[in-house]
Amino acid sequence: MARERKTRQRGLDGKTPLPLTVGIIGSGVLLPDDTRRSSGHWVSAEAAGASDGTGPDAAARLRILLDCGSGTLHGMARDRLPWRELTHIVLSHFHTDHIGDLAPVLWALKWLGSDGREPRRTEPLGIVGPRGLRMRMDGLAAAFGDWLLEPGFPLHVHEVKPGATWADAPAGLRLVAHRARHTPEALAWRVEARDARVGYTGDTGPLPGLGAFFRGVEVLVAECAVPDGTDLPTHLSPGSLATMASTANPGLLIPVHAYPGLDPGALPDLLARGGYGGAVEVGRDGLTLAVGPGEVRLLQHPSRKS
Repeated sequence: MARERKTRQRGLDGKTPLPLTVGIIGSGVLLPDDTRRSSGHWVSAEAAGASDGTGPDAAARLRILLDCGSGTLHGMARDRLPWRELTHIVLSHFHTDHIGDLAPVLWALKWLGSDGREPRRTEPLGIVGPRGLRMRMDGLAAAFGDWLLEPGFPLHVHEVKPGATWADAPAGLRLVAHRARHTPEALAWRVEARDARVGYTGDTGPLPGLGAFFRGVEVLVAECAVPDGTDLPTHLSPGSLATMASTANPGLLIPVHAYPGLDPGALPDLLARGGYGGAVEVGRDGLTLAVGPGEVRLLQHPSRKS
């Protein structure tokens, strides 16, 4: 825990605004917990360039969800994140603890402003994910209604293969995909915007090349689900995460997604025991960071049990 406190204090020293905001909306798993929701994370940036978002170096505003497990929709409101302005939803795989709030998020955006108190949404929303995403969207529409595919604003669905890059040039966003060791379609993501990089493992087990894929990211949000010695090759343990993170060498490692058999509060010591010497901040719901090229600052650290 001393390692956590040192990292937190160092992060509060900076004064210059940093371009990205990263938030942990849901640090838990599908099993209910009174302080940890299912997987959901936030990356945002304000418009860059001229004040109206125009000009040769302009980039449009970004509001990105990385997965949206159950609790994500209300978690965004709880954390005072501008959910109404959501621009992209990026999915790692199709387990319910990672996409359970996809339909509710779309429903909320569809009915936003229906009471006349604020404008209806007209801005497009991009949903980016692995192969099979369109089929899952069709399945959700079959279950909930055709509105899900035509919610009253432009909805763009993009399937990305491992090793590919998807870009939104007007927003200055690049999403780079890497195969994850979990489900056949599962992806890990590197989010690149405003000259800063955020890595997200989604769910994965140990996989050659994954550490190199994340090398040098400012923040790495990484699953650490099971204790060392667990025979579950589709999830990381402290030892296997320590190995991967040592290769990645992120500015800050944020372990999330621990199952009940693994104490999140023990993770800094367990990771150090596994050979990882970098900065660690255990992911908690409501944790918020400012991120820029080569720099990470902690903006909000919830006082919650681990």
